[in-house]
Amino acid sequence: MPLAHVDVDRVRDNEDLFYMVVGASFVEIAADLYTQNLIDYFGNDPEVATWLTQQWQHEEVRHGRVLRAYAQHVWPEFDWQRAYDAFYAEYSQMCTVDEFEPTQGLEMVARCVVETGTATFYTALSRQATEPVLAGIAQRIRADEVNHYKHFYRYFRKYQQAQPPGRWKIFQALKRRVLEARASDADCALWHVYQLHEGEATADRARFKQLCRRLGRGLQRHYPVEMAVKMVVKPLDLPAVVGRIILAPLSKASAWLLR
Repeated sequence: MPLAHVDVDRVRDNEDLFYMVVGASFVEIAADLYTQNLIDYFGNDPEVATWLTQQWQHEEVRHGRVLRAYAQHVWPEFDWQRAYDAFYAEYSQMCTVDEFEPTQGLEMVARCVVETGTATFYTALSRQATEPVLAGIAQRIRADEVNHYKHFYRYFRKYQQAQPPGRWKIFQALKRRVLEARASDADCALWHVYQLHEGEATADRARFKQLCRRLGRGLQRHYPVEMAVKMVVKPLDLPAVVGRIILAPLSKASAWLLR
């Protein structure tokens, strides 16, 4: 990463980008926590387990390390490690096998939702970034996340052919994971960034919620809504005419998730 080319003056005073970069670095670099659970869950499928181990896991952690390096370069006064340690202590209790869907096929559906969230987040971040190096980092991570989505979708189709779950169960899996996005990993990461940045004595949940709403509004201006909707509903394999009909209401729902 060309840290020497970072235009620090263009991003240093942008508090919204500070929170998004540091928060994203926390979640990405902690990928090992939930990756091992996922590898164990798909342990009977060597193709999936090998890809998760040899590619997906390494790329997720690499994203986190790049974002951490950027954050520490631009905001060196922020104690990244201290905030991350506090985040990790809480987040490690959230990453359990109990969160997985009841079948491997439906878990692939849930993974598609997660990758939709990350791909669209980094798309919006690349557009919102006021500094060229950060925009480039976000674009490259976005490309990786889209590729991850394609893998999870392909594996979903493989399981679907062996044991078709039906559209209703697929829809329920999509719904569960989309609704969980409002109480997501990002909230946990942002809280610990906010708590250290503000000072533990003065940090409170009410102001934190205001911060999250502000960040959501900022992302919403750059968010690729149509891209998100198409990626989320793809596992349903809906007829084209139905997809066109539901695009508008689902786009509104996507905007609601960002508030």
